[in-house]
Order: sequence, then structure tokens, then C-alpha cells
Amino acid sequence: MQTFAAFHPPPRLLMGPGPSNVAPSVLEALSRPLVGHLDPTFVKMMEEIKTMLRQVFLTKNEMTFPVSGTGSAGMEFCLVNLIEPGDDVIIGVNGVFGTRMVEVAGRCGANVLKVETAWGRIIEPQQLADALEKVSRPKLVAIVHAETSTGALTPAEELSDLAHNAGALFLLDTVTSLGGCPVRIDDWQVDAVYSGTQKCLSCPPGLAPVSLSPRALEVATKRKSKVQSWYLDVNLLAAYWGQDRVYHHTAPVSMNYSLHEALRLVLNEGLEHRWRRHQQNHLALKAGLEAIGLPITSQEGHQLWPLNAVAVPDGIDEAAVRKGLLSDFNIEIGAGLGPLKGKIWRVGLMGETSSKTNVKAFLAALAHVLNDSGRKTNVEAALEAAAW
Repeated sequence: MQTFAAFHPPPRLLMGPGPSNVAPSVLEALSRPLVGHLDPTFVKMMEEIKTMLRQVFLTKNEMTFPVSGTGSAGMEFCLVNLIEPGDDVIIGVNGVFGTRMVEVAGRCGANVLKVETAWGRIIEPQQLADALEKVSRPKLVAIVHAETSTGALTPAEELSDLAHNAGALFLLDTVTSLGGCPVRIDDWQVDAVYSGTQKCLSCPPGLAPVSLSPRALEVATKRKSKVQSWYLDVNLLAAYWGQDRVYHHTAPVSMNYSLHEALRLVLNEGLEHRWRRHQQNHLALKAGLEAIGLPITSQEGHQLWPLNAVAVPDGIDEAAVRKGLLSDFNIEIGAGLGPLKGKIWRVGLMGETSSKTNVKAFLAALAHVLNDSGRKTNVEAALEAAAW
């Protein structure tokens, strides 16, 4: 029988599209002793997690909790509970994750109308208005708030108004925006929202915060057909996360410990302050990159603070640069996807990773690797431009 040594991961500066680095206290929370998932102390902590999530989402929705699964499980949770076969659904597609919503909605039996725009651009209100005119009774409008594959941030409030005026529910993907830029679920009248723990909340991947408005919850509870997924059926999960605590599944106890600590840190910092920190570090990185001729490629005026799509210079092997950053500096960044493959680097400044120190470290390392690749790059110019 083959035996193996204990695994010891190398220390990395995680500046890709996720996960982000986490605070030491969040890692420590993972190591705390296990209790049963129906233990009174765990149940008490579940209530605190729900309360903190409401504060981070800026909502009073009672049905707010973390789904046991990654952000994609949150996506499926929202769609399978709100869509029945034959429903007309409109989905904005401006990157990978709008495309993924189309796939999931199709598997639910929806008639999907895609509102498409170029990757890196937002879904414009007029595009949605035009699409709504083509559908007599839309059940749901779904939009990716922060498109992780492109770095574009689509404003939600006007789109929500359009959806509601047409009688539709409004669903928002906030996987890369929650905790890193303004997300105001009640003010924007969002009916269903999902996120992930591993981005701006700076918690390990494995849970998906979700929230349903009373209107959305009523739709889910008055369905004509059973929810496609037993595991993600809110009618069953509500009994576990609600007052009755009816057994549904074994919740990932340690992951909930870490989420509790991560949310506590977010609220201790303060949402407004945290948003401002992400904005300032994004602007510093952008200025430093532009000083060495590397623009942010997502739509001007709608660039996502926590995730930056950086143009790859002509003649540069983008994969070789990523490899050099990882091997020589222990810095991870992400590659472009789909039509942006080979054209951009995705540089994350999320949660714990979003700091002045990390902006400077990345700019210096990138300049070094680019110089080794034959592109003359002035690191002093980058660092001076990024100073604030």
C-alpha cells in the first residue's frame, strides 16, 4: 500500500479571481473542535450567521442563510426554486457566469431569452427593456452584478425596476461584489441573491450566502411542481435553518465556524470603510498599470474594484507571465476565459488581499517578469503612479 506525506501548501499571495487570502483568525476558526450540526451551541451560531449575513447583504429578508456548497450551488439554489418548466426567463449574458445561469435555467425547463453584450461591457437598461417587450409574462430576470470573468460591474437598481414593472422577479449574482463594493438588496428590491464565501468575504470556498425576498419565497412555496433539486429545495432547507431545526443534511460545521469569523471581521471593519478600501486599491492598481502601458479592459465607468481585467501586451506570452509570478514571487493571478483567453490577466484585490502592500508587491513583481520577457518596464513609474 502506498503511503503519503502530510500535505503542506506553499504560502501564496492569492491575487486571482478567487479564492482570496484569509485572515489568520478565519483559518484558526476552521481548527476549532467539532460539535454536532444540531448542537444547541451550533444552532445559536447559525442564528448569528443569519443575522450577520442580513447586515452584509443590507436586507431584512428572513430567508437569508448560507447554502452548503460553493457559489455555483447558490446560483442553482435560486434558479431551481424560482423556475418551473415552461417559465419565461430573461438572463443577461456578458461573460462566463451569465452563460452558466442560462445553462442552469435551461435544465429547469425555462424558456430562456438571453440579453447579450460583448464580454467586458455591462447589460444596459435599454437592452433589458427591449427584451421585456418580447415576453408577455416574464417570470424572472437574472443579472450578474459583478462578472468575474471580465471585471465588469453592471448597475442593478434600474434593471430591478424594469423587471418589477414587467411583473418579474429580479435575481442578482453577487459572488464577486458582496463585501467588496456596494450591494444593497432591499434598496434595490432584489428578490433573490447569491454569493460565495471565497471572494471579498475572505473565507475559504464551500458556502454560498443566499437571500430570498418574501415575494420570492412565496413563489417557491406555491410551486405547482416539486423543486428540481431535493438538496437545494428551500421548502426543506427552511425547516433546517428556521425555528424547527428539522434535520435535512449535515451542515459543514467547520466551514460555518470560519464564515462566522469572516463575517464578524467584515462588520467590525464596517461596510462603507471596506468598500472604500477596495475602491482605493483598485484605483491605485489601475494607475500603476496605466503608467507602464497596461490598461484595464472592462468598460470605463463600470470597472469592478475587486477584480481587474488587465490587458496583455502584444508579443507577451500571458501564461509564461503567470507562471513567472507564481514560481518566482508566489503570486497567483488568473487567466482570461472564453473570448478573452490570452488577452487579459484577471487580478483580484478581494477582501484580505486588497491592500496597499499587495498592490505594490504585484506591480513590482509584474514589472520584473515583464522585463525578463523582453518588455522594458519601469517599475519606479508604476509604483509612483500607484502611490496615495
